[in-house]
Parts: sequence; structure tokens; C-alpha cells
Amino acid sequence: MATRGSALARWQASRVAELVRVDHPEAEVELVVVETSGDRRLDVPIWELGGKGVFVKEVQAAVLDGRADVAVHSAKDLPAVTHEDLVIACVPTRADPRDALVGSTLDQLAPGALVATGSVRRRAQLANRRPDLTFAGLRGNIDTRLGRAGEFGAIVMAAAALERLDRTDQIAELLEPSVMLPQVGQGALAVECRRDDDALRALLGTFEHPASRLALEAERGFLAELGGDCDLPAAAHATVSGRDQRVSVEGLIASLDGHVVLRHAAAGEVAPDGPEQLGRQVARYLLDDAGGAALLDR
Repeated sequence: MATRGSALARWQASRVAELVRVDHPEAEVELVVVETSGDRRLDVPIWELGGKGVFVKEVQAAVLDGRADVAVHSAKDLPAVTHEDLVIACVPTRADPRDALVGSTLDQLAPGALVATGSVRRRAQLANRRPDLTFAGLRGNIDTRLGRAGEFGAIVMAAAALERLDRTDQIAELLEPSVMLPQVGQGALAVECRRDDDALRALLGTFEHPASRLALEAERGFLAELGGDCDLPAAAHATVSGRDQRVSVEGLIASLDGHVVLRHAAAGEVAPDGPEQLGRQVARYLLDDAGGAALLDR
């Protein structure tokens, strides 16, 4: 089972291994730890390294070349299009997709306070809410970032990461999606294997969580429609409700400075390929009808 080497990544892979053993107690699972370009270059902002994919390509390569059978990813790290020889074989139950502030609540931040985050998505939305705030980059594993929290007015982190590593006591405020729309796939795990490995796909499928899959596919559809050339702040959050599995998805694109933030939401009872199309519809509305295409040209 291929994974990055951070404590969070190991926790996620170990969690998937536990799920495998529930139905297959005889299974032996070995972790194959892979260092990624995103892990090596902590001095460079993620968007300068290439954005989506910098934490997953080397992990995927371990599955493609046979060093591993399975790759476990934070779904938010995946590019919108899956490698042609791989498949997301299962999406376990999603954790909290929200962002969290550590060090201070948003309202309690002093005028001009310095907020640390390496995410243009987070910066744009916070700047739109609080134009007085200033920002600094911050990268590293969870403990590294928490250890530096005292240097800033607040730092922004994924609530799911803090929950998985028992650091929820550090949370000053959970930011609701109405305040901070989450990153596509945040809080979800994506378990990949080779597309032609039918036996393994069947095994992994036993702990699929259907509602989490539908939400993830809707959000990934939104990202795919924006296209690989979009380096603007972007976000999407989908929920699934009722016996009819009604999917609601809200998407966002913004200018880098947060002066312009465009949101749109849509909902519907969807066919098997519907979640992705619903997400794409939201993206197309933002680009074609809400003026988002003009942001791409700036």
C-alpha cells in the first residue's frame, strides 16, 4: 500500500488497511513509503511546484510499476483526471471537509493580523471576508505547522487532518462552507489501484461509502470543467441527502486578491454519471454566466 511518509499519510493508509482487515482478517498489508516532490520542496509554494499532483505522482508511480498494489491519497491532492491505467477503487466514509483556524477565531483577529496558509483558495476567501488581513506562506507536516502557530495571528488547516491526528484541541474555529468553501475532495480519502486488477477492485469496493463517492465525483467534475490551465482560487463542496441520494454542489472561483468571489450552487437527483455532470454544470455557469472566464484572462 503506497503512501507518503508524513504522520497524517501513514494514519490514512493504516486506516484503509484496518478497513481491509475487517472483511479480510487474513490479509497482510505492507506500507510502501514514497517521498514526493511536494514533500521535498518545502521552501516552494505548492502552486509554483505545479499545484495539483505534486503529492501524488510518485505514489501513483509505485502502483504503476508494481512496487505497490494500492495507493492511498488525500482526495484533495488528486488532479481532476485520473491516470488512464489507474482507478479510484473506493472512497471510504468522508471526514469533516471544513477548514479550521488555529490561534484565533476570524472575528477575534486584530486589524491587519498575519494569517499563515499556503493555499490561494484560503487566502482569497479570507481576504474577501477581511480585506485588512495580511498573509504568509506556511508549509510542512501537521506538527511543524502547529509548532509555528504562535508566530501568526492564526493559521488555517484542514479540520480532518487535525481530527485524524487527535489535534482538535488546537481548533479555535471551524469555518462553515458559507464562510470558507472547502477544497475539492477535502476530508475524503481516495484509494487507487490498477484499472485491470479486478480482484483487488472488488476487495476494496467492500468498504466504499456511496454518499462520499457521489459528493467527491460532483466536486471533481467541477474541477475537471475548470480545466488544467486554471490557477485561480477554486473550491467546491457537495452534500448528499435523502433516500434518493439527492446531490447538492456549490462551487467557487475567485481572483487571487479576493476582490472578486463568484459562487454558484445546483442540486438534483442524479443518474450514475450525474454527480460529475452536476459539478461541471456549476463550473460552466461560473465561467460563462457569472463572468468567471474574464478572471482567467487577467
